[in-house]
Amino acid sequence: MTDQKNVTPINTNDTASSEAVIDEALGVIDGALAKMMQRDLVSTGEVADLLLDVRTLLTDVQPAAPLDIADIKPVTPELA
Repeated sequence: MTDQKNVTPINTNDTASSEAVIDEALGVIDGALAKMMQRDLVSTGEVADLLLDVRTLLTDVQPAAPLDIADIKPVTPELA
């Protein structure tokens, strides 16, 4: 399978964001299961796609923290 060991986990301190990601993942699962339940056979490719979609949602990298403006250094005239 696809091993991705350098995945940044979701920040658990941000519960609203975590709940939104979980709700979205559950929606993907519920929608796919509803479609699959109407069929006799489901290909392994379709199941793999579903699992990858859910994995992507659950391991989505959070944006970096905003940069503090005090850390920004002015550009010198030689570089401008």
